Amino acid sequence: MSVDSWRLMVRHQTGYSYDGPVASSYNEARMWPRDEARQAVLDARIEVSPSARTYRYRDYWDTLVTAFDVHTPHEALTVTVTSLVETLPPGDLIGPGEGVGWDELAAPETVDRWYELLQPTGRTTLDTELAGIAADLRAAHPEPHAAALAVCDLVRAEVRYEPGATGVQSDALHAWAQRKGVCQDLSHLTVGLLRQMGLPARYVSGYLHPRPDAQVGEAVAGQSHAWVEWWAGRWTAYDPTNGVTVGRQHVVVGRGREYADVPPLKGLYAGPPSTGQSVEVTITRLR
Repeated sequence: MSVDSWRLMVRHQTGYSYDGPVASSYNEARMWPRDEARQAVLDARIEVSPSARTYRYRDYWDTLVTAFDVHTPHEALTVTVTSLVETLPPGDLIGPGEGVGWDELAAPETVDRWYELLQPTGRTTLDTELAGIAADLRAAHPEPHAAALAVCDLVRAEVRYEPGATGVQSDALHAWAQRKGVCQDLSHLTVGLLRQMGLPARYVSGYLHPRPDAQVGEAVAGQSHAWVEWWAGRWTAYDPTNGVTVGRQHVVVGRGREYADVPPLKGLYAGPPSTGQSVEVTITRLR
């Protein structure tokens, strides 16, 4: 990694409590950061309480999944992933005339290659109003990459980021209607508009250090975060919630069509109803 890189310690603890003993549960955690070009995982470990044997595999979207079953009666389930990751500053954006054009994006071979990332999903489906906005933005920008940046600017300007405004089941239409939402909502809305314009787009799940000027050694409350990527000749990662190119503050965990492809923790269980979910993310910049 370069001298401009950050070294981040990320501790993500999440879990459920239940209204009585649960006999058994079957779970998948997507909380392990990825090794890739702009970030390197130096160390990572997972702890499950009650203790369980875990195994890992990569899913259809190439996200690392930790699966485990718990067959000891329990009234709470906690999963903690602690990882040490080095991240790089943002790369260069596509410059004028460097990316592909609208004709190339519409070519059959391009549509076939990225077909799944061009289709609407439950959380990214748009209505007539939003489809019209996408058409206007496309018409106003002869280069797809510039149109994508305009989408991000529009979403950030029109939809206020408000923690707790929505839940994980929310969608782009709901966020647009109330003009507020969390990072997942802004990302779903952005992805929907990009796809409507004909740009392949991915939903990205990960972590965000909230301070661009983070001090070394200071542990802060971090965030489970979401942002987007689009393809206009190459993939570009952008955070519409904060209006920035993805860089050292961001740690990638997984990619997919929407939140449902990359939930941090999901599963099935036999027992009484859940009484709540807890999530705590702590991030420390070590370098």
